[in-house]
Amino acid sequence: MGVYVEGRLSWINEEGWERSLGYKNDTLVTENKATNGDLGVDLLLEENVFCEADIFLRKITIRNLEDSDREFRVFFHNDFHLYGDGIGDTAVYQMDHNVVVHYKRARYFLIGVLKSGEGGSSKSDLDDYAIGLAESDGFEGTFRDAEDGVLSKNPVTQGRVDSTVGVVLQIPAEGEETIYYCMTAGMNFKEVYKLNNLILEEGPEALMQHAEGCQRSWVNDTTTDLSGLDEDLASLYRRSLLIIKTQTDSDGAILAANDSDNTVFNRDTYSYMWARDGALASLAMIRAGFPGFAKPFFRFCKDVLWWTGCLLHKYNPDGTLGSSWHPWVEDGAPALPIQEDETALVIYALWEYYRSTEDLEFIREVYDPLVKKAAEFMNDYRYPNGMPMKSYDLWEEDRGVFAFTASAVYAGLNAAENLAQLFGDTTICELCKLGYGEIKDLILSELYDPKERTILRGLKYEGRDVHKKRLDYTVDSSVYAIFEFGVLPADDPRVVRTMENVEQKLWVDGIGGLARYQGDLYRRQVHEGVGNPWPICTLWLAKWYIAQAKGDEDLRRAYDLIRWAADCSLETGIMPEQVHPITGESVSVAPLTWSHAEFIDAVTNFIEKKVELGIDLS
Repeated sequence: MGVYVEGRLSWINEEGWERSLGYKNDTLVTENKATNGDLGVDLLLEENVFCEADIFLRKITIRNLEDSDREFRVFFHNDFHLYGDGIGDTAVYQMDHNVVVHYKRARYFLIGVLKSGEGGSSKSDLDDYAIGLAESDGFEGTFRDAEDGVLSKNPVTQGRVDSTVGVVLQIPAEGEETIYYCMTAGMNFKEVYKLNNLILEEGPEALMQHAEGCQRSWVNDTTTDLSGLDEDLASLYRRSLLIIKTQTDSDGAILAANDSDNTVFNRDTYSYMWARDGALASLAMIRAGFPGFAKPFFRFCKDVLWWTGCLLHKYNPDGTLGSSWHPWVEDGAPALPIQEDETALVIYALWEYYRSTEDLEFIREVYDPLVKKAAEFMNDYRYPNGMPMKSYDLWEEDRGVFAFTASAVYAGLNAAENLAQLFGDTTICELCKLGYGEIKDLILSELYDPKERTILRGLKYEGRDVHKKRLDYTVDSSVYAIFEFGVLPADDPRVVRTMENVEQKLWVDGIGGLARYQGDLYRRQVHEGVGNPWPICTLWLAKWYIAQAKGDEDLRRAYDLIRWAADCSLETGIMPEQVHPITGESVSVAPLTWSHAEFIDAVTNFIEKKVELGIDLS
């Protein structure tokens, strides 16, 4: 977006603008502000997506800061890379609707601007437009065409294309005008025109108000009583609910993150469904009072389950298999490239869904194709001694037997037994009961360090010989799973010693917070120390303090950890994956769905324990 006034053009992303970002409370409506003192203009951008159709709405209030009447020309630059490549796109100006449409195959985007928020318009209010080549053959893009305040009105281009549209406004001294940039998305001309007609008939302001009302109503339907919580934490709790909703595809895929940051680092994104992240996000939403939110996720998992009964590394939102760096061969033999906790945690979350809803018909729908197959896989995929077979750790870096994975499989088999009992499936009940019983015993014998009195991160057997093993003494925050998934109670001395050791060894000097594990190199910002602090790991520590809390002191420590994680948020309330250990700046993607899910779950647990103990920390 750019503003042209008195012979000068400035795009809003350029220097010279003071920008601030934010949301309206309890909504997904942005309150983004930008001021350019040299141009004498102030902008307020309120943006939202309509709750019932594929319509993006941007309300722009332009304020003239000078004491004289002036003409403003506002430009919007559109550069789509449809299907991700930007090759063979078409952009066309449609005079009958006074709009520009970008399209390729089954992806259409219609762009128009309205100078009134009221309904009853017959077409868009564009005053100028240009369509041309971008990023190829020496052409930078049509945004260059706007530098003199007048566009070429070229009506069509194909290839690597972009467009710029503009409107002219007369704004009195110290006055303001409001316009609406509107975009509709569809799979053909008919769909985008139908949605554009809805905007014209109802008016963009009415659609924005309706969407805002829907969002407020939804997020305030949480069953968690936030009344005794500091308002900024309560606001971030509701913001986290909304953020997770934005990260969730309508067909059930809960995506890890939608942020381009990682493309520079790894030539890939986080826009995939990891079943572990999705299961933990589903658990948080179920416990917050939104069990219906998780149903499409469980259906998605049912549909993509590998034929052997497990879930693979990660998936695209359409259910196709995502990219992966896990090989299908190891030591010259075939190897299943999985993180078994992903399969187990889906079943664990499904049992929580049933406990919350008693929706037996839905469990019946997914029992045979999901629960039964996953239970049989988890029971079969074990070493001769009964320990879960090696798979990748939750950090997707190492292959072995890990406390997190084994605890998750214990919980998954336990949940599968509970679900099987609903249908009298004694065969599944018996194999699950035997399986999780053996796994618990093995965790407490094979993965326990009697010298340090702590649970170990993991081990590696030599082939299938369970008598030859190499123990992994790396201190890893993920061992919190030992109490989180019910292997041992949080106040068991072995858990207490383990979590105290985690806090002592992984606490980050300087900014604070908990690192993932000793020697973590992923996106490491400084050479000294244990690595970058992660909100999710810090919140796991908070959950332990909550789970074993007997009084004020434990809960106050949990509160401080929750507060630390909240303070990692950007000014918008978006939580990152990790932060810089000295400056506290966001590192890697933001928002990370998992961060928001753990924040919700920790706060939910905190409030429940506070009520249980009758403690007032105010």
